Order: sequence, then structure tokens, then C-alpha cells
Amino acid sequence: MERDPTETDPMEKDRMEKDLSRATGTVKLIGFALLAFAITTLAGGIWTGLLVTNLRTTPAVPWSVPAMALPLWLAWSYLGGKGWPRSTSEARRHYLRANPNPVRVYLWAWIAGGLAVIALAGYWIALFQLVKMPPNAFSDVSAYPRFTVGLMILMGSVVAPLMEEAGFRGYFQVALERQFRAPVAVVISSLVFTLAHGPTQGFLWPKLLFYFLVGIVFGATAYFTNSILPAIPVHFVGLLIFFTLIWPQDAARPLVADKGPDRWFWIHIAQAILFTMLSLWAFRRLGRLNVTADILFAKADSKVSSRTDGIVV
Repeated sequence: MERDPTETDPMEKDRMEKDLSRATGTVKLIGFALLAFAITTLAGGIWTGLLVTNLRTTPAVPWSVPAMALPLWLAWSYLGGKGWPRSTSEARRHYLRANPNPVRVYLWAWIAGGLAVIALAGYWIALFQLVKMPPNAFSDVSAYPRFTVGLMILMGSVVAPLMEEAGFRGYFQVALERQFRAPVAVVISSLVFTLAHGPTQGFLWPKLLFYFLVGIVFGATAYFTNSILPAIPVHFVGLLIFFTLIWPQDAARPLVADKGPDRWFWIHIAQAILFTMLSLWAFRRLGRLNVTADILFAKADSKVSSRTDGIVV
């Protein structure tokens, strides 16, 4: 019996369906990446606008801090499933991944993250002495009240961790983990996170490498704990350390090419290597606490799969 020439070959049909599925998945991932960019850019833009207006008008009264707290709370609540439309609440809660963990998991996540922050500080300082690049310059704030400046630094250290973890390690990485193995998902989310810092930090390879490593640290934490919550305090403390102790000193760091490596250069190299090893050990312990992370994620994913194939926000 001859086959109808208008009938599609089953194998060809299957291949076409797989190609369409891959194309659809790619488009969705691009959408989630753009969403992560939008979340962080919008939050940063609102904070910058409030900050500049506050300093230009009434610097003695840091009203921009409580003013920023409101949109930050609204954004976090909405991304976590509250608000309209109710039909996407479960999907938004799933993609935010703000899941609670046992105390022991939090402790090991903080230990691993804290050790990583110390290592990253060593890398940053050493790279600044190896490669000539513009520092992360800040405007002169000596003319403003210390109380105001202190509160603004604190709020700046809150905005980025909340929105970056929500956007990149929450929504975007959760979507990636549905299509890729965890290491690949973490690397991709870290690459996009790195590119997101390029416009403000500069597309210089030492800075890009640094932010990629930051992304790896927080991405791994989110995967091992199946939550963005453990990384937020570490991200906050790390930013606070860099805002107050590291970045203000960048302009004065001597280049190795000009004066040769001094004692502090080798100390920071040793700091980076030692604390990297300690951090890897702590992350290994953290991973052992969550050896069922894949199973837990798969179960959570299956519960909302019918609700997360479309637009979630």
C-alpha cells in the first residue's frame, strides 16, 4: 500500500516537534534573562533617582531610605506570588525560590559564602594591582552628614542583593535548571549576571571575571539550598565590605608593572587561594546536606509545571 505523499513522516514529525520545543524553550529563557535585567535595572534606577534627589534637596534628612523600602517591599511581594493576577501566584512563588531551610543549612551556606567573599576580596585587590583600570569611583560624600551617608550605603547594600538574587538566582536560574543540568544553569546565569554589570562597571576582563565568580558563588548557593534566602545576607555583607573597605582604596593601589609586587600583593594572592580552598570545602559540606536537591526541585517543578509554561508576571 502506497503512503499518501501529503502525509508527514512520523520521524520527521517528531524531529520538527523537538526543534519547535527547543526553539520555544530558548525564547522563554531569553524572556527570563530580560526579566532579570528589568528587575535589577528598575530597582537600581528607582534607588539612584531617590538618592540623587535626596542629596540635592534635603541631605540632612535621609528620606530616600524609607521611600525606597516601599517599592522594594512591593516588588519582593509581587515576585513572591502576592497581588494580581492570582492565576500566576503559584508560578511567581516557585520562580522566586525564596524557600525556607533548616538552620544547619543556613549556617553552612553563610560559612561557605563568607569564606568566598574573603577570597573574592583578595582576587579583586590582586587584579587591581595587575591590570590598570578605573576604580569603582564614588562621588565625594564628605560634605554630607555621616548619618545620611551611612543609611544610604546600608540601603544600597540591601537593594542589590534582594533584586539580583530574585532576578538572576531566582527567576532566571530556576528557568535554566528546568532545561539544563545544574552546573550549566549556574554558569549561564553567572554569565548573564556578569554582562548585566558591564554597563556600570565597565567591560574589562578583570571586573567581568570577578562578577562571574560572584555569580558562581551565589548561583551554587541557590542550587544547593533550593532557595535564594541564604545568599542574601552574604551578598549584603559582601557589598557592605566592598563599599566601605575595598572600593574606596582602589585608586591608591600600586600597579605591579610600575613598582613590582609588594608584600601586600602576595598577602592578597595567598588570601584568595587559601579562602577559595576553604570555601570549596564548605560548599562541599553544604552540598552533602542537600544531596536530594535534584529530587526536591523536581517535585516542586512538577507541581507547578502546568502553571509555569506561560507568562508568570
